[in-house]
Amino acid sequence: MNEPVVIFDTDCVLCSGMVAFVLKHERDPRLRFAGAWSEEGGRLAASHGFSAASLHETFLVIEGGQAFTRSDGAIAIARLLRAPWRWLAVCRLVPKFVRDGVYDVVARHRNRWFGRRENCTVVPPRQRYRFIGVGGDQRP
Repeated sequence: MNEPVVIFDTDCVLCSGMVAFVLKHERDPRLRFAGAWSEEGGRLAASHGFSAASLHETFLVIEGGQAFTRSDGAIAIARLLRAPWRWLAVCRLVPKFVRDGVYDVVARHRNRWFGRRENCTVVPPRQRYRFIGVGGDQRP
């Protein structure tokens, strides 16, 4: 699989909202998505040294054989969006400990602030082939 993959918490309202945002604003439909709690998502994460427990704290972006988490993952996604959203990638100039500190605060409180619902990710039917272990992996 050569396309970048985002492994995310399918029960997190914020995470599912992020996926919907990316689908709406990406430049090219290259990104694939995997549920963190799916067999496929767990296997992909494990192949890059991540456990299910670590996926409770961050999402994971796998691109070019590298794994990006926390603010680096967000910047990796921002680079794939259309303007003006891709300009958020300039955040890489902010020191990593600051970026990750902000990320960690949001991650720690995301369920309280945004909510949690089992399988809240809504997979658009025309995009279903891009989702691994979330809503099928069948190409149209």
